[in-house]
Amino acid sequence: MSDPKAFLSTVSQFAALQCGMNSDALYLVALSGGADSVALLLSLKELGYRVEAIHCNFLLRGEESFRDENFCRTLCQKLAVEFHLVHFDTRQYAALHHQSIEMAARNLRYSYFERLRRDLDAAGICVAHHRDDNVETVLLNLIRGTGISGLTGMSPRNGCVLRPMLGLSRSDVLDYLRLKGQDYVVDSTNLETVFTRNAIRLKLLPMMETVNPSAREAISLTASHLSEAAKMLDAAVQSAVSRCFDGQSIDLRLLFAEASPEYVLFSVLKGYGFTPSQVSDIMSFLLRHVHSDASAATSQPAGGDFVTLPSGRSWCSATHQLVTHGQRLLIDKIEKQQFKPLKVPEAGVYCLADGRKLRVSRRVVDGGFVVERSNNVASLDAAKVEFPLVLRLWEHGDRLVPFGMRGTKLVSDLLTDSKLPLPARQRQLVLADGSGRVVWVVGLRSDNRFRIAPDTRQALVVTIEQG
Repeated sequence: MSDPKAFLSTVSQFAALQCGMNSDALYLVALSGGADSVALLLSLKELGYRVEAIHCNFLLRGEESFRDENFCRTLCQKLAVEFHLVHFDTRQYAALHHQSIEMAARNLRYSYFERLRRDLDAAGICVAHHRDDNVETVLLNLIRGTGISGLTGMSPRNGCVLRPMLGLSRSDVLDYLRLKGQDYVVDSTNLETVFTRNAIRLKLLPMMETVNPSAREAISLTASHLSEAAKMLDAAVQSAVSRCFDGQSIDLRLLFAEASPEYVLFSVLKGYGFTPSQVSDIMSFLLRHVHSDASAATSQPAGGDFVTLPSGRSWCSATHQLVTHGQRLLIDKIEKQQFKPLKVPEAGVYCLADGRKLRVSRRVVDGGFVVERSNNVASLDAAKVEFPLVLRLWEHGDRLVPFGMRGTKLVSDLLTDSKLPLPARQRQLVLADGSGRVVWVVGLRSDNRFRIAPDTRQALVVTIEQG
């Protein structure tokens, strides 16, 4: 691009139409001192945008890091642009958080950018990615393995991060700076091929250009086409997700009525931290439990073909648990802290950590006393219950005599018979008395030995109240 005005025109149109920028707002520009960020700052300033610069010194390249810092400070003084500077101990941060240096630098940079943006009430953070960077991103994602979204490359706007130069090439940037007579600094690590992105830039792309001199333009155009296709796909997938997923569980019959159940399943589960390989494992499990003849064993099942799945099969991400229950998959958040046993020394009201209340009261049993028929209430013979009571999670080996029965039964069997989904069973509470006997499986069944009988004089009424 031999005309600086053409460069500015492209930036101006892209910034307004693709990034949604306007001249009345304040924008922060990430300034490293390299050619790309210098061209970005210079062009936005020349176009009349209100800009301030941010420079991050990651203290990774010795004197070269301070050379870049001084260059950026001097440039901002020359342009009368406010200059914000931050130093990071990147190596210590990376070691502390068990991250690569590159990832640590990225996390530090963008966290600081966002904090400063909020403090200054800026409309966005402008970064200097251009078309060639986008091509490298597409190739990097392709090499690592990606879906359609990964092949669309970078977006002009990602939240508050804006990329006004995404429609320009690296050569356009260098031509602009040359014609403006503006110098810049070179990061020596950009010339090292040990970094994957640098290897793509310095080795792979030049090799591809021996096959097609317009390889960069072709890849960029393909990414643009895929970006449009991805919008249509996303709309279709979101519609499918809304049919199959109610926010808590996935209806498998509806899921397998979709054209691509695995893709829809991944679209649901990725938001809960599940990986593509986990989704593949889950899909393999589901397919093994589908009614189909031998010839269709490897094909997609039709809607309605599901048998009732074995209950309690589960998969976990870092934050959530996925559990089979009938013809559904239930998604439940993993509780970081187990329920702590609550000691109840006497009648009264006790507050639980989740906002519920345990109310324990004594009542005289006379002609006006009525046993309340509610899952959240247990009416017991006070004379047969020993204090202190303990409200706790059920444990293997817990037994009770279910109300209306004579023999004891394991609480685990009672829960299985209740058809409760696994997450609910894992959180099931019991109320035990001072001798360790389970007097109430909360919300399900009280112990027959403590029932209100004709000779009962005082009742102990225990209620779980929602917060």
